[in-house]
Amino acid sequence: MASLPARIQAQLSRYYGIGEAPPVDDFIAPAEGEAREALLIRELPGHVEVRIHLPRGAAGGRLSFDELCQIIEGVSHFLYLAERARRELPATQLELELQAEVDKYLLLSHDRAGFDPARAARIRARLFDRVTYLHAPDTERGARYRMANDLAARFARRLDALFTRHGRVGPMRAMLRRFYGAGQTEKIGLAQAA
Repeated sequence: MASLPARIQAQLSRYYGIGEAPPVDDFIAPAEGEAREALLIRELPGHVEVRIHLPRGAAGGRLSFDELCQIIEGVSHFLYLAERARRELPATQLELELQAEVDKYLLLSHDRAGFDPARAARIRARLFDRVTYLHAPDTERGARYRMANDLAARFARRLDALFTRHGRVGPMRAMLRRFYGAGQTEKIGLAQAA
């Protein structure tokens, strides 16, 4: 059976139409102690080294909601970075955070059993409304995380209002793929259109 990170990578790849990507499992290392997920990148001449630190529960076992979100976020960061590198496009930290917030919502609220508006509302509230930030709002990281959260919340509400509630899966996938392929300016515009 595939690992949880590998299953998350496969789901995201299906949503976004990503054919070839390096297997995420090859780049995972357990986070030390209580450390949160982290994507470590080192650019070298001709290539990039990547390592993802995920909570120890990523290897199996019972996960808290926060640990599951960290794993989704780490896989999202990895896949987005790999796809942007494959397409020889830049990626900003805001893009990574915004995409990860959308990916968490997508994977946690849209499952094979179908879309349940009440469940989606609970997930949106948990991900976007009842949030505790580690960084103050007047710091670069704090401002970036708050902006990513706000934009993702708006985009998630837009997806549900326009597509999911009406069973319009095809157009929703088209919008998700457009969002995924967009650079920072277009991503912000798509989210703000909500």
